Amino acid sequence: MPDKDKKQGTNISRRNFLKGVGTGTVAATVAPSVLIGSEKAAEAQAGDAIANATIELNINGKSYQVEVEARTTLLTVLRDGIDTSGNNVDLTGAKLICDRGECGGCTVMVDGKSVYACMMLAIDAQGKQITTVEGLANGDDLHPVQEAFIQHDALMCGFCTPGFIVSSAALLNDNSSPTLEEIKVGLSGNTCRCGTYPFIFDAVKTASRKM
Repeated sequence: MPDKDKKQGTNISRRNFLKGVGTGTVAATVAPSVLIGSEKAAEAQAGDAIANATIELNINGKSYQVEVEARTTLLTVLRDGIDTSGNNVDLTGAKLICDRGECGGCTVMVDGKSVYACMMLAIDAQGKQITTVEGLANGDDLHPVQEAFIQHDALMCGFCTPGFIVSSAALLNDNSSPTLEEIKVGLSGNTCRCGTYPFIFDAVKTASRKM
């Protein structure tokens, strides 16, 4: 009986021992690579911050020198940028809504063409003429599109309105007398969740007769 108990005890110990050795071997093999990978990731995160660059942007006829990261979008600069003299750019007409080029709420004009500011890097806008909704009016004189939107009450909540106005102005720059279908196509990149499309289309038609 004692011999049987001793044998069983030995077998159990051997089994546990082999399990322990196997687990330890795997851990010893995998752990260094895991640790090295973790260390490299930590070093990358703790490394130098992304380098900034000072760029000059022409926005609504005025030059701004702003410090940006390579990944900074034009929309971020317009809404939150600070130029090198310490002044806020602070042009909040372009709205941050979807942030993925789907709604058109951030539309601005770049060299006369409508562009989603959330999809354009600020560094790519250097040397170009950027126009936001704030830059359409001439002093106290509203742009014909702005006047027409007021005349036709072409807004409800108004959040998407700046993007629609800029897109409409860009459309009329290219086509001063668009048909209804051309207006629909030209504004297809802008979304109005309140559903004021008929009034918007009427406003663009009215504006086209004044340009």
